[in-house]
Amino acid sequence: MYKGDLSTPRGRRNAWVDALFVDHAILRFFWTNFAPVVPGVLYRSNHPTPGNLRRFTGKVGLKSLINLRGQAKNGSDALSRDEARRLGLDFYDMAFESRGAPHKDRILRLAGIFEHMKAPALIHCKSGADRAGLVAGLYVLISGGSAAEAMNQLSLRFGHIKHSKTGVLDAFFKLYQQTGEGRKPFLDWVREDYDEAELRAAFHAGRVAEFINGKLLRRE
Repeated sequence: MYKGDLSTPRGRRNAWVDALFVDHAILRFFWTNFAPVVPGVLYRSNHPTPGNLRRFTGKVGLKSLINLRGQAKNGSDALSRDEARRLGLDFYDMAFESRGAPHKDRILRLAGIFEHMKAPALIHCKSGADRAGLVAGLYVLISGGSAAEAMNQLSLRFGHIKHSKTGVLDAFFKLYQQTGEGRKPFLDWVREDYDEAELRAAFHAGRVAEFINGKLLRRE
């Protein structure tokens, strides 16, 4: 539905209609899934509306916005990019999957973003449940935290359903806990030991949980 133009009142209205009713932003006006990962450094949320992004920036002083959906080319994407520009936030596209084994190259690229970004930063996906939880957990591990602490970022409190296909994200952290933690720094393990194809083949989701997550909740 989105026509790709915010330069006219009609184009902006079109973006809002697409965001609200196609991308479900109408649900995100009041339910933001906003939470600190590390207070003063990194926060997480669902895809922020322009108003919510302004409120978050005023509340915690955001300097950077990291978009985990990639270039979605919908109304929500266009409006949040435009608001980030208005607020002077550094903007990063860092796409991740919610139902696939995390890609090695993307983890390493994300580590570079974390190293150089201006803090505080906000990470967001669509619902703030799965990709935001994965990347929050990656930040915990990259910063020297434990796999158990990382897995706390993937919880039902944020809407994460671990028995669906998104449970492959939990399996990733468990794999590091079992094969790398205490033996090798996390990023060295990712570079040298992690096999995403092996993890993908080994993980099996529950059908009922995936029906709820994918069909009823319509998660990306």
